[in-house]
Amino acid sequence: MDIGERDPVTGRMTTGHEWNGITELTTPIPRVVIFFLVVTTLFAIVYWILMPAIPLGRTYTKGLLGLDQKTQVEQQLQAANTERSVWSSKIETMDFAAIKADPALMTIVNEAGGTLFGDNCAVCHGTRGAGSKGFPNLTTGTWLWGGDPDTVFETVRVGINSTHPDTRVSQMLAFGRDSMLDRAQVSDVVSYVRSLGGVESAESASPESIARGKDVFAANCVACHGEDAKGKVDVGAPNLTDAWWIYGSNRQAIHDTIFNGHEGHMPHWEDRLSVTDRKILTLYVLSLSETKT
Repeated sequence: MDIGERDPVTGRMTTGHEWNGITELTTPIPRVVIFFLVVTTLFAIVYWILMPAIPLGRTYTKGLLGLDQKTQVEQQLQAANTERSVWSSKIETMDFAAIKADPALMTIVNEAGGTLFGDNCAVCHGTRGAGSKGFPNLTTGTWLWGGDPDTVFETVRVGINSTHPDTRVSQMLAFGRDSMLDRAQVSDVVSYVRSLGGVESAESASPESIARGKDVFAANCVACHGEDAKGKVDVGAPNLTDAWWIYGSNRQAIHDTIFNGHEGHMPHWEDRLSVTDRKILTLYVLSLSETKT
């Protein structure tokens, strides 16, 4: 078929190409395609003129608008730091009572404290501070070293059994493993300790075993846990009469604690967190028990 011949079916002109009787029509490009090609081309040209776009070795075309995302981000960060410095300087210089009395600052403490806790503490104490085996529950209001803000702040600063030169030091002796108590004495004192926390019953331990355990406790445990077994914050010894158990309250868990001992570890945060961040974290941690219902 020659060029210029009209196809009898469609009425369109042909290109002159033919394959086994099949001819190729001269189909024009759809106008909508041409429209979008023109629009996108014009947009690209305008963008190259107005915005930073074309690399030129170590630099680039700046564009008539002079926009620079790097500069914008730096300006936003500077503005955020300026805004933060206003309240962070207050928190750093004010005492805990004054901070708690300021609702605006406490709003910031709760917001920033949640982030600090999630980044630094949640891996051990849980996202809600409820703890797990070997890690204290921070929502109960029971504190190994004391629960006033200054004491908690110091614990956060130096840690427990950490590498800090001023670290708090605490250890539960291995009374069974180190042969300070024989197995019968360990079993008896387990019965007595469980009775203190209200988890031992007459069915699981005899009154005679509990009585013998009380004597063992008086001879070996009161130095740290006190005669009333309510613990001593100066040595980080827990209260054995409440419902909260770090390593578990069942008989086997308490037996393992007395027999093998424990030496918990909390890292110190003085090298990682600023004074302001540690104060925020202290108030946030305290709020976990204050807001619990």
